[in-house]
Amino acid sequence: MELRIAGTVNDSIVDGPGIRFTVFVQGCPHNCKGCHNPQTHDFNGGTVISTEALLDKIKGNPLLDGVTFSGGEPFCQAEALAYLGREIKKLGLNVVTYTGYIFEKLYEEREQNHWNELLEVTDVLIDGPFILEQKDWEIKFRGSSNQRYIDCQESMKIGKVIEKEP
Repeated sequence: MELRIAGTVNDSIVDGPGIRFTVFVQGCPHNCKGCHNPQTHDFNGGTVISTEALLDKIKGNPLLDGVTFSGGEPFCQAEALAYLGREIKKLGLNVVTYTGYIFEKLYEEREQNHWNELLEVTDVLIDGPFILEQKDWEIKFRGSSNQRYIDCQESMKIGKVIEKEP
């Protein structure tokens, strides 16, 4: 399986709790004003890489606590990320997924586009578009105060957002 990515970071401490391998996917429909990664918006940009090659890179770092899917918009490549997420979970690592969508939309439309599969492997979902007017340097792992840090597995069980502290 393949992914179109903008790049990776081998040992991030800003994309979720602990030491993380971050995959920045290529392609985003949201085009948030003031986006931190505008170079990831073009669906034809970036490079194509196999999920196996990414998994090999992840396995090569024994210090990792988890893997983060960022973007771009991960839910635009949900099938491949869900596959990668399942393999990551087998390694005992956790998965954080950033999205410009809100949980309620993803949950309502989860049977479309493999969204349910990606939600099923996501431990923490950071949802919502970046809103420049709500930019906040004080909140952990989020860019604007509208974004939520969600316990995805508990939220999926009841179909309602369960936020938690990072």
